Amino acid sequence: MSKPAEPIISPRSGATHICLVRHGETDWNVERRLQGHEDIPLNATGVAQAGALADALVSTRFDAIYSSDLARALDTAEAVASRLGIAVTQLPAARERNFGIFQGLTRQEAEQRFPAMQARVARREPDFIPPEGESLRQCFERISVMLDALADNHAGQRILLIAHGGVLDAARRFVTGMPLDAPRDFELGNAALNWLIRAGGIWALQDWNDQSHLDISRDEVQI
Repeated sequence: MSKPAEPIISPRSGATHICLVRHGETDWNVERRLQGHEDIPLNATGVAQAGALADALVSTRFDAIYSSDLARALDTAEAVASRLGIAVTQLPAARERNFGIFQGLTRQEAEQRFPAMQARVARREPDFIPPEGESLRQCFERISVMLDALADNHAGQRILLIAHGGVLDAARRFVTGMPLDAPRDFELGNAALNWLIRAGGIWALQDWNDQSHLDISRDEVQI
């Protein structure tokens, strides 16, 4: 399989370039179960996707690799890091949104057990906090702070960040200004490439959901 062309990046003094990637596939992705902070491993397809991701990025220069500390993201990151010879820095702030009591449930199961609360989740109410979880706004603020900190710490550099569907959702809304309660109109494919840049304090989207290195990429994210 041919390697996708590297995004065209104009040299800008002090600019930070972030390649943001959702982890490879898990069995819970296939079953459409909310994973949240549950530590679900990659399945065989996910392992293959991590390998394809490593192949796609092997000739790209990164100054650092970061990952959520959950196994599905960390194992995806390690597949790339082992090819590039760069250590992975675990970043708990890059974890998926905490869905609390909804974790482990499919949407249909959530509708049966918690119909009123599931309706609030489905409406993307920014300040609704699932019991034992976090709201969309809390997740968004966590991710926004993390991205700004990474950009501050890596001015003029290019970094790889392996995270989760909810993290990518929050990141895209942060960069583009899309409201939290607006229905999602973009893809969040497993192991796809998404490129962000911050230059002069301004964030921009360079490329999104590049799956050209993959045979399959699932987007079952329910948020």
